[in-house]
Amino acid sequence: MKAEPLNPEARTRALDEFAGTVEGEPLDVLVVGGGVVGAAAAFDAATRGLRVGLVEAQDLGQGTSSRSSKLVHGGLRYLQMMDFKLVSEALRERDLLLKRTAPHLVRSLPFVFPFKTPLVDRAFIGSGVSLYDAMSVRPGEKRAVPFHKHLSRSRLRRRFAGLDHDTFVGALEYFDAQVDDARLVMTLARSAQSLGAAVATRTAVESYVHDDAAAVGADTGEAPVVGARLRDLETGRSLEVRAKETIIAAGVWTEQQQDAAEADAGLKVLASKGIHITVPKDRIAAEDHVGVISQTEKSVLFLIPQEDCWAIGTTDTAWHENVDVPAPNSSDIDYVLEHANAILQTDLTREDIIGTWAGLRPLLQPEEKGDGGGSAKVSREHTVKRLAPGLTAVAGGKLTTYRVMAEDAVDFAAQDRFSHRQSLTEVMPLLGGQGYGEWSGRAEEVAAERGLDVERVRRLLRRYGSLLGEVLAPAEEQPDLLEPLEHAPGYLRAEIRYAAEQEGAVHLEDLLERRTRIVHEVRDRGLGVMDEVIALVAGPLGWDEERQEHERRSWTSRVEALLAAEASDSDAEAAALLADTIPATRVTWGSWGASEPTGRAD
Repeated sequence: MKAEPLNPEARTRALDEFAGTVEGEPLDVLVVGGGVVGAAAAFDAATRGLRVGLVEAQDLGQGTSSRSSKLVHGGLRYLQMMDFKLVSEALRERDLLLKRTAPHLVRSLPFVFPFKTPLVDRAFIGSGVSLYDAMSVRPGEKRAVPFHKHLSRSRLRRRFAGLDHDTFVGALEYFDAQVDDARLVMTLARSAQSLGAAVATRTAVESYVHDDAAAVGADTGEAPVVGARLRDLETGRSLEVRAKETIIAAGVWTEQQQDAAEADAGLKVLASKGIHITVPKDRIAAEDHVGVISQTEKSVLFLIPQEDCWAIGTTDTAWHENVDVPAPNSSDIDYVLEHANAILQTDLTREDIIGTWAGLRPLLQPEEKGDGGGSAKVSREHTVKRLAPGLTAVAGGKLTTYRVMAEDAVDFAAQDRFSHRQSLTEVMPLLGGQGYGEWSGRAEEVAAERGLDVERVRRLLRRYGSLLGEVLAPAEEQPDLLEPLEHAPGYLRAEIRYAAEQEGAVHLEDLLERRTRIVHEVRDRGLGVMDEVIALVAGPLGWDEERQEHERRSWTSRVEALLAAEASDSDAEAAALLADTIPATRVTWGSWGASEPTGRAD
């Protein structure tokens, strides 16, 4: 699989290919939704040799799939719920990602689970983690992560000095894994494109095309879905695309898409909000690369080491506002701070927070609502449903099991037409995965060749894998690309250029929130680095002075809204603040040269 650039030209070609299906040959599979499941479904279908299209109304992973805890894990708390099938499936997928399909993106991560009583807690927690470890054993296969171990009080103090050691008498340490979720989604989409899929972001489905004539002779009398009507949100262009099978993988937007398809029945999805905060790395003392897990009365608290900060979360509350604009409010942040401070030696305050994010988990609504309709008790297992001939929807699940969800969705959609085409996603590495071991072994050599420190190269390898050569190649003619960004030194200038030329970034927001994590890692949320980033991408993305100024205004207004939302008193207020940054129509310049938009372009 040779990496193909995902850039403005590729996006235009994808839209033209879609338009050509009306008079020409239809796509085999159209996937609606560019989150982790949609991107994975496109990749899955492409590995089967099918002709595939993927459309996403925003950026790749912009919804839930870039707003998770960024963990690849079985889910210890699901053992308490007796959901052994989900845990077993997730542990298998975790190990597959670590060992074969995405070893460059997924990294093992030890967690300490501290306890207060030396006998009862150690026995209770130990038995659960022992079962967790046992469920990940594969006969004849080497383990992807080590077995758990017990830590004494003194060893816990050395391992994680920042914990309140007057409260905890010991801990159990076990392993799971972490991932940059947005980068995983983008890599899945690029992998699909490199196998021939046509990928178009900022492209909304306005309605679905039904073949009414075919309904006359059908046993059910239902008109098959044979495509969709699309709108390019960058230029305002309207077009149709035809496909033999269409898969809706829209997460919390599932019911909106089912309504657009005029489906008589479908999946019911409940949106549950989870928030995280980030604080500087030096605010919590610990040995390098170890996290903490602790149970709260409502959810699970994670302290997760990132490259340059700690991520702390999460919450689990029902969301009843516009699903386009989830945001943490003041009480959410207070909740996370309160529970973090209950286990830390030194209290964190609002002044320590350098970033926040909120995501909406797409939980399947049960047939009969649970206790009070609360979202925390809804199952995370996924479901695939046939909505109409030619139209399938998939929802539920969790980030870790995205590959299984995608395979099930494509299997289900393809069962009548393409049942002989088998998925290869269990054995085919994503872009950057093949050859990663060799590159990783040469980290010191690469560092010496490029004049970079070894830890910088290892960090780059965890983002790009064997594609690192592509990222650094332009620096041979432009050496300043190897310099770090002035106000976000965790990233090289070359990474920003690469994101614009190869990774599908369309707006400044894409670069600062998803191709990088600058918005969560620097205190000014990226305002200081904004001009440097714009200067790097203006050429590759064709931004004139007017467009550059528009991107500055858009990002500034977004940061202001995010900060205001964090101080707000309710979900409704937080959502309203962010909604004000999104215009009624997101069409911008029309080939970047027509009328000025009234608000954000994205």
